[in-house]
Amino acid sequence: MSAPRGQEGLLSADAVLHRAAERLAHQFTGLVGEETVERVVFESYAALARTATVTSLLPPLAEKFSHDRLTALAQSRGLVVKTVPEILYVCVQNSGRSQMAAAITRQLAGDRVHVRSAGSQPAAELLPGVVTVLEEAGIDLSGEFPKPLTDDVVRAADAVVTMGCGDACPLYPGKRYLDWQLTDLAGLDLDGVRAVRDEIQGHVEQLLAELLPSTQATS
Repeated sequence: MSAPRGQEGLLSADAVLHRAAERLAHQFTGLVGEETVERVVFESYAALARTATVTSLLPPLAEKFSHDRLTALAQSRGLVVKTVPEILYVCVQNSGRSQMAAAITRQLAGDRVHVRSAGSQPAAELLPGVVTVLEEAGIDLSGEFPKPLTDDVVRAADAVVTMGCGDACPLYPGKRYLDWQLTDLAGLDLDGVRAVRDEIQGHVEQLLAELLPSTQATS
């Protein structure tokens, strides 16, 4: 009997995902159980598949996404010690504003913070204008992709910055929540995207100055 429509890709990737789960289970031995690892891998694949346009890239992206989620899960359980502040940037599609904020934060702070980004309704790919204006600033986004917002990354964050995603982000005690009022990038020309990029950089510099008070926020 043929697979239900929409599940063919998952079935064809099944063996690849099982191998990815085995690799991750080995990496997270003693931190996260094998069943949890496998569930996260298949959940991550299914979540990314909802918007993917090139399915051949999904298994490696799902493994990368799963690794980040499992790290966040271990951190939230206190099984992995956080040595630097964790920042999570959230917008609707994770294709523009949150990706720019994460990329600029990495450029300015380096390894003094750890950064994640996610979307409440992730798009299929990054906005071309975002890639262009960040390349102008010397930032390469070739390894980035829109990711859905998951509970584990919120729990692991110290600071959660939202950008027009409403109340999609769950609230947990002990975390710092910020909402940056930024123009939606949809329909903006490159000059408009550049203006938002520069506005985001100002916000990021201020946040880093608060999170890293004893050091210079910019490198």
